[in-house]
Amino acid sequence: MKFTGKNVLVTGASKGIGATVAKVLADYGLKVWINYRSKPELADAVKDEIEAAGGTAAVIKGDVSVEADWKDMIKTIVDSDGSISYLVNNAGITKDKLAIRMSVDDFDDVINANLKSTFIGCRDSLKAMSKKKFGAVVNISSIVGEMGNPGQTNYSASKGGVNTMTKAFAKEAAPRAIRFNAVTPGFIRTDMTDELKQEVKDEYTRNIPLGRFGEAQEVADAVAFLLSDGATYITGEVLKVNGGLYT
Repeated sequence: MKFTGKNVLVTGASKGIGATVAKVLADYGLKVWINYRSKPELADAVKDEIEAAGGTAAVIKGDVSVEADWKDMIKTIVDSDGSISYLVNNAGITKDKLAIRMSVDDFDDVINANLKSTFIGCRDSLKAMSKKKFGAVVNISSIVGEMGNPGQTNYSASKGGVNTMTKAFAKEAAPRAIRFNAVTPGFIRTDMTDELKQEVKDEYTRNIPLGRFGEAQEVADAVAFLLSDGATYITGEVLKVNGGLYT
């Protein structure tokens, strides 16, 4: 894949899918800005791995639910590199609980961390990218934003909002030649899913047509494609990466 841009900011890139996305994009020659909120040692480890493989990376701290932190991150990147080419909104949280037991604070916390943060990132990156009339954004959403899930009313609402918000941003940004797309992973093998009991994983797997959990690499490959020059006529798309679980 070819990339015309030169750098990318990946939020929540110190572990999990975000870290894999950062490494994959660095392999394609992009300078990767690794965002973290509270554990610099994890972000530094991702940076070290990228640099050991011959890539270029920088670590950048910021709470994506805080508007001022977004402004500082974008300014830091633009001051350093002259522009921001790509953004991957990956950071997010869960606070799972049956809706009847879910507090308003639990709902608000997830909406703020997942939906509001993505809005701020999309808005502020669009402002910066508009100066060059170049850029692309991929928002990491979730299969539950499409089909819902018991115990995840707040998470489902946040990711459903990300999906439709992505489409709205795509329409607003198209005249400026800036693209917005989303990826909706299904069950992906991560440290979190590895901790599930085997019988639980077996039950989930039985419902997946491809018969297995996905890999973070497979999500990262989808993200890379949507950012790349190979997808320059794709915007407003919500790409499913779920093994056929929900179509």
